[in-house]
Amino acid sequence: MLITYTAKYTKLENGYMGQLLEWPEVITEGNTLEDCRLMLKDALEEMIAAYKELKMEIPRAGCLMEQLPVEVESVSQTA
Repeated sequence: MLITYTAKYTKLENGYMGQLLEWPEVITEGNTLEDCRLMLKDALEEMIAAYKELKMEIPRAGCLMEQLPVEVESVSQTA
């Protein structure tokens, strides 16, 4: 059975962090976006194997994402 999860990638100072929205425990980092994608897929496969071995329910996929625009006045940083 094919399941599709939703990945979120965040640019870091030295690469990218990838995390699954439906399964936040599946998280990793990579030097490049492509590296992070590969590592996230590997982390997902390892987590699925661990959950099956422990007879735990695998989280369902199907997260709905949308962008919500909002007007923000300039923000000043405090020291």
